[in-house]
Amino acid sequence: MRTPCFHTLIFSGLLSAGAAQADIVDDLLSEYRSAGGGPFSTETGAALWQREHEAADGSTRSCTSCHTGDTRRLGRHAVTGKAIEPLAPSMIPERLSKRRDIEKWLLRNCKWTLGRECTAQEKGDLLSFLKAQ
Repeated sequence: MRTPCFHTLIFSGLLSAGAAQADIVDDLLSEYRSAGGGPFSTETGAALWQREHEAADGSTRSCTSCHTGDTRRLGRHAVTGKAIEPLAPSMIPERLSKRRDIEKWLLRNCKWTLGRECTAQEKGDLLSFLKAQ
C-alpha cells in the first residue's frame, strides 16, 4: 500500500478547511438574510472595514485599527499590542471555519469598533468581504 506524500496530505487538509469555511459562512449569510439582511456586498464590506467610527472617548476606530487595511497581513491589537494573525482565508485556510469564533469576534469587534452590535446587513457584508480575501 502506498502512503500519501506530505504535500498530498497538506493539500487535502487545505481543501477540507476551505469547504468547512464555505459551509459555515454560507449558513451564517443565510441566517443574516432571514434576519432581514441582504443582498450582501463585498464592496460594502470593504468600505465598512475601512470606515472610521468615533468611540466614546473621542478616539476613532476602524477594523483596520487592529487588522490593517490588508487582511493578508499580520495585525496588532490597538490596546494590548498583541499580534493578530491574518484574517484572509487565502493566507490561513482555517479562518472563518468555526461558527462560534465568527460569532464571538463579530460581536466583540463590532461593539469595540462601532460602539454597538453589527446589524445582520453589516455582518453579511463583512463576512462576504472576508470570505473573498
